[in-house]
Amino acid sequence: MDIRQSLAAAAYAQPRLAPAAAQPEGGGNLFTQAITNFADTVAQGEAQARAAMTTGVDPHSLVTALAQTELAVETAVTIRDRVVEAYQEILRMPV
Repeated sequence: MDIRQSLAAAAYAQPRLAPAAAQPEGGGNLFTQAITNFADTVAQGEAQARAAMTTGVDPHSLVTALAQTELAVETAVTIRDRVVEAYQEILRMPV
């Protein structure tokens, strides 16, 4: 076994501490739910990748999980870009 593979497997095995999302009274709002769903999707993709490296899970489930993760990240980047564009447009408004 290559030392790089064992280091990668060890890095994936370490738990990552994610900031806890504060749930407001009444079950939360849409933005909080979207962030939670995004974090869950990325975590599932990481879990599938970790399982593929260590136990050799079904390649179809790995590809599906990675495709869902990629879509979630692309969506988050698009939303971020739109927010930045809106902020810059507000800054360009004359006072």
